[in-house]
Amino acid sequence: MGEESRHAYRRVLLKLSGEALSGGEAGILNHGFIERIARVLRDCVDGGTEVAVIVGAGNIWRGRQGDGMDPVTADHMGMLATAINALALQDAFIQAGLDARAMTAVRMEAFAEPYTRARAIHHLEHGRIVILGCGLGLPFFSTDTAAVLRAAELGAEVVLMAKNIDGVYTADPRKDPGATRIDRISCREVLARGLGAMDMTAASFCMEKHIPVLVFGLDCPENILRAVRGEEIGTLLTE
Repeated sequence: MGEESRHAYRRVLLKLSGEALSGGEAGILNHGFIERIARVLRDCVDGGTEVAVIVGAGNIWRGRQGDGMDPVTADHMGMLATAINALALQDAFIQAGLDARAMTAVRMEAFAEPYTRARAIHHLEHGRIVILGCGLGLPFFSTDTAAVLRAAELGAEVVLMAKNIDGVYTADPRKDPGATRIDRISCREVLARGLGAMDMTAASFCMEKHIPVLVFGLDCPENILRAVRGEEIGTLLTE
């Protein structure tokens, strides 16, 4: 990028769930909410932070919706849905004045660049936001797992997991009014206590590759910038 980061992190991988793109409203995409995300990411890039985004598809399709279907086919449908979200993000980012590239793990050159590590890093180093669709291009692997694997490949210093809850809790706060938020916890303890911050494969990979994960709420898109600045927010998962 040619500019020293003024933030806590030089390169991050942001994981956006498909549900986040609906902004809590009915419908597949909340364009106003996505525009707010784009403006925040512009501030991140302007501050010298390189940003890769991996996107899920829960606003369009989840594999478990394919009850009775072949599970591989259901997961393939989910991968295609993430490509739709990646294109929507690319359009919003470009309209916000950002240079953005959608890349997919499944080849579909008419719509997006095929993902390669070298090309993605090239884009990041030139100040472009890289949007990753189709997960790993493989069935049975969640977007959480794809996020931490891509973070390791791309040399991201942290995985920012923007969710519809503001951190990791001792129990499900929607069911247990006594649940309290945890500020910092190891992935090993998350697994041992079954806290559900991410799936087992993703948590195990974070431990092995020493990748920190910051879980925070996306109800306010400005939380992304706060996370990039290193402010105390959400829950930090360490190895």
